[in-house]
Amino acid sequence: MEHLHTKTLVIGSGPAGYTAAIYAARAMLEPILIEGLQPGGQLTITTEVENFPGFTSIQGPELMDRMKSHSESLGVVSYQDTITELQLDQKPFKAVGEGNKVYYADSIILAMGAQAKWIGLPSEQRLRGFGVSACATCDAFFFRGKKVVVVGGGNTAVEEALFLTGFASEVSLIHRRDSLRADKILQDKLFNNEKVNVRWNCVIEEITGDKKVSGIRLRNTNNNNIGDVECDGVFVAIGHTPSSQIVHNKLDLDESGYVIVKPGTTITSVPGVFAAGDISDPVYRQAITSAGMGCMAALDAERFLSM
Repeated sequence: MEHLHTKTLVIGSGPAGYTAAIYAARAMLEPILIEGLQPGGQLTITTEVENFPGFTSIQGPELMDRMKSHSESLGVVSYQDTITELQLDQKPFKAVGEGNKVYYADSIILAMGAQAKWIGLPSEQRLRGFGVSACATCDAFFFRGKKVVVVGGGNTAVEEALFLTGFASEVSLIHRRDSLRADKILQDKLFNNEKVNVRWNCVIEEITGDKKVSGIRLRNTNNNNIGDVECDGVFVAIGHTPSSQIVHNKLDLDESGYVIVKPGTTITSVPGVFAAGDISDPVYRQAITSAGMGCMAALDAERFLSM
């Protein structure tokens, strides 16, 4: 088994991870980056990105390739590995990888992100990025003047539906029950918006379309009746799961599993361990905010190591 040591170990290779590695390299921290299960993060399953400063339009995978190349140009060493065990109770920290490597680190930046929860349909998987999305603030721009549906009944679903009314001609909220879990004030806004209609007691059986979304097939949960609805986009808003399983019982997490950081920083409950991006951000979940947090994490790590 190979043993490696670094001043800063970055776990995760999305915008937060690569930005953290870039800043850590510039601070002479000789970072090692672990790419994880999904090298490049969620942007690798995104098509057009039109809201990342500096790029009028760029494909998600290309953006991540550029971040990786930038990090490598500064000497960042990255490994196609997945961390299976973390020991944070002594220094240096220890991370065990699947690839027969053990990493010792004086500081760690957690940037493993979060995964959107999906309905679980083959058609949803096939059309992801071609009309199926889990981020209205990322993709609403592409549905100007079009009909879209939002799946869910909590705050996120209602907020996404309301956000989409600024772009789409019609927004249908699909909910499996006859009442929403969202806050009352959000529900009032939803019900009072003339662009929104709610389809109660319904679940999506299939998302239709060949190369892009053309509609959905709904099943009524009361009588099992099937009906088709035309639409151009499907936004799944049934929640996200932070990829924090490896630090359960090792760091302070909130009730949803997001890593808790000191406000205005990336500092976690264990000195020397920092968290950046979607793993600690249940609110914004944008590539640019994740990159910003990656920068913060590297600067926080640099300060920690200089004390």
